[in-house]
Amino acid sequence: MDRPSQPQANARNLTRRSFLQTCAVAVAATGAGSPRLFGAASEPTTDKQVPLKLGIRAATMKMVGDTNVIRVAAGIAGIRGVELQVAAGGAHNLRDWDVVRQYKRESDRWDIRIPSLAGIWDQGVNISSPNAGENIQLAIRAAEKLGSGVILLAFFDKNAPDMNREESYGPVVTTLRKTAPVAADAGVLLGLENSLSPADNVKLLDLVGHKAVRVYYDLYNMTTYGHGAEAVPGVKLFGRDRICAVHVKNGNKLIEQPGPIDWAAAFAAFNEIGYEGWFTYETGHKTLADCLADTARNNAFLAKHIRMPTV
Repeated sequence: MDRPSQPQANARNLTRRSFLQTCAVAVAATGAGSPRLFGAASEPTTDKQVPLKLGIRAATMKMVGDTNVIRVAAGIAGIRGVELQVAAGGAHNLRDWDVVRQYKRESDRWDIRIPSLAGIWDQGVNISSPNAGENIQLAIRAAEKLGSGVILLAFFDKNAPDMNREESYGPVVTTLRKTAPVAADAGVLLGLENSLSPADNVKLLDLVGHKAVRVYYDLYNMTTYGHGAEAVPGVKLFGRDRICAVHVKNGNKLIEQPGPIDWAAAFAAFNEIGYEGWFTYETGHKTLADCLADTARNNAFLAKHIRMPTV
């Protein structure tokens, strides 16, 4: 997906008509159009088929802190949700009640869910910090109002605990044990996304011992942090009850293109464990227009490989 640089689309000034025209041009440029997956956002599904829970990060759309992200996402057929940032986006911080209400109105208006919240840490705060629990509870408050089912707790590299040393993982376990009941009362799951191996994540979940604490699984991150061989097998190791959400990405490539993760095999593993949660794109794009066209292609690939539940 290496393309010449072009100015980023100004999403704030898009009308719905001009937005859809932009989408059509982007799809035509890649030859990737699919009437079922990229067109009007309200295309009907078959009688008994449940649509895939496909979401996209506001950061992926280059629209962090912009409430227009909900309207823009509504124009991408197949996309049903947007993952927002809590403590990011300048004036549109989800610790501000008025901002939360604005996003909720947009979510209801465009029938786009906000399934998960990320970016919850204040600058300098991490999962082992004394005030980590406060940051988590502020995110829980926003998630409850927005109807978000998952809060992403990210901790990588030096911020991730050493699971061989109790003095390292102990504070993390304590924080998660204290905040898990608060999350559960709000109907929210705490999803751990980190640089630990799948086996070490299982150990951490067992130590916490609460069903509201699960894994927000990012297979691509597993390869980034040296656990590539364990990434796809990790799906079965965790099983259905320990994965609360999944990030889907392939760097700056389409999901169908060769990369460090065999996504066809990964989706087969998710099918096998009966996973029915959200798949949220965290893909790389140069511009919003590229994001729109690439998402159509990625949706088509996922639709071929993910078994959709029926009712």
